[in-house]
Amino acid sequence: QVQLVESGGGLVQAGGSLRLSCAASGRTFSSYTMGWFRQAPGKEREFVAAINWSGGITDYADSVKGRFTISSDNAKNTVYLQMNSLKPEDTAVYYCASRGYSTLSHSYYDYRYWGQGTQVTVSS
Repeated sequence: QVQLVESGGGLVQAGGSLRLSCAASGRTFSSYTMGWFRQAPGKEREFVAAINWSGGITDYADSVKGRFTISSDNAKNTVYLQMNSLKPEDTAVYYCASRGYSTLSHSYYDYRYWGQGTQVTVSS
């Protein structure tokens, strides 16, 4: 079992920044890839970013490239999502997730463990 706890969400004006954190505990050695997803009301959950714990390989959705940065602190078993130049369309509940494979994936079906989510609201 892997437990994931997100934090750092909140309300911010357009153009502002937030940093989300995801603390992992439990069988973290089985979580080779960590991902961030988001879900806005009435929409499907969508991929935002992913990182490979061991190699630091990252991948991003086109909609956030150049604005968001995913990073990890292996010593703290924590993954971060730095979000800059936020837009109202970034408003969503953000979830962190883990999967036991080293290849990155954009599909939420490929992630086994999920956090409870943290709300990000960007006002115009």
